[in-house]
Amino acid sequence: MDQRPKIEVEAESVDLRLDIYLAEALGSRSAAQRAIEAGSVLVNGGPVAKRYRVQLGDVIAIEVPADIPIVQSSRSDLSVAYEDESLFVINKPAGLVVHPAPGHRGETLAEILDGSTAGGEPGRSGIVHRLDRDTSGLIIVARSEESHRLLSSAIQSRDVEREYSALVIGHPETDQGTIDAPIGRDIRVRTKMSIATDKPREAVTHFRLVEVLPDSALLTVKLETGRTHQIRVHLAAIGLPVAGDPTYGVESAFGLKRQFLHAQRLAFDHPITGERIDVSSDLPDDLVLALTLARASQVE
Repeated sequence: MDQRPKIEVEAESVDLRLDIYLAEALGSRSAAQRAIEAGSVLVNGGPVAKRYRVQLGDVIAIEVPADIPIVQSSRSDLSVAYEDESLFVINKPAGLVVHPAPGHRGETLAEILDGSTAGGEPGRSGIVHRLDRDTSGLIIVARSEESHRLLSSAIQSRDVEREYSALVIGHPETDQGTIDAPIGRDIRVRTKMSIATDKPREAVTHFRLVEVLPDSALLTVKLETGRTHQIRVHLAAIGLPVAGDPTYGVESAFGLKRQFLHAQRLAFDHPITGERIDVSSDLPDDLVLALTLARASQVE
């Protein structure tokens, strides 16, 4: 039985060349091409050419190169902010992948919680929304089929409040604002998301200024939609790139080794009881240190 990690192609990636689709996961487009040419990549169980254009629902499996480091985690490593028989709210650490994907070795949040969750696609059991690997903070995971269905519906109908802390380079022109700009694959760099796209999908982000710093600003950001990399793309588009973001922002600012983005609050009606659940999470130590440096210094 093939034990390669598998991922199913989602709507935002339809019609991308296979080598472009895998470029981010494997480090570069050339690395993806080498893996495809070596027969390490299967699409729907068989080999395809690097120019193959992925389609909705394609299942891609990849033999992970040995030089990609293994990330090991366990249930005991997780901080649970809320738990009952229907759901978890997990305080996800930066570096932990939410569900299996090509190019990743080691356990994911979905795998760590396997046996305690229900609902969703194979390999993504219980997952109702996502956080990027290097974004820390709160994420809801369903423990029953019914709670997964109802929570997924609440996400789709925008009934779940999702707030983030973001440190950005520069200062916003207003104390609060809304970015309403569709997002899709960048028309030039297909491995990135962008507002300059030929396949736009609705994306709305709200922000509020919390603190003005010498060269940066601390924002509270609220998602209305949940597109891939939405906060990072939207803030960069208005000239406020996220500190530490190697793709859309300013890498290594204030000593950061990842983007300064933390899912600080989730609020929603319990899918079974209707009780209002409102959970918050403090900034982790690496972001506290970066914020301290940002208060005292300029971007280097």
